[in-house]
Amino acid sequence: MRLTTKGRFAVTAMLDLALHSAKGPVTLSGISARQHISLSYLEQLFGKLRRRSLVESVRGPGGGYNLAREAARITVAEIIDAVEETIDSTQCGGRENCADNQRCMTHDLWQSLNETVHGFLSRVTLAQLVENQRARPVSVLAPRTRAARADGPIITV
Repeated sequence: MRLTTKGRFAVTAMLDLALHSAKGPVTLSGISARQHISLSYLEQLFGKLRRRSLVESVRGPGGGYNLAREAARITVAEIIDAVEETIDSTQCGGRENCADNQRCMTHDLWQSLNETVHGFLSRVTLAQLVENQRARPVSVLAPRTRAARADGPIITV
């Protein structure tokens, strides 16, 4: 199964937004610092999330982003779909041409897995992720310093 960084980062950023939005609009720079996702990458993701009406932007001082609707009405599948991420277990990307330009023997199995995963993610809401996070918080690393390498350990000073 291929769920790339784009989908994972989009869900992570939306969860961060939901967790921090009680105090007003959340800045992308705040999400970037907390989640170690590049600001330019977040800007791309949030452009797509905004076009799909999952987030709303607030301009001006104190601006940032808010959820466009209640977290209980936003599913993980919607977030992943919004950033044009596909969850596909087939070798052929659904084109049915994986075995000498024909459908392979296990195509239906992998297609069924895709549908099961998408169905599962369609039943998981952002509100459930928030509730899970609040019940069992995970460690949030300190922002990277200039001394830290992008592919190395995070060094705090």
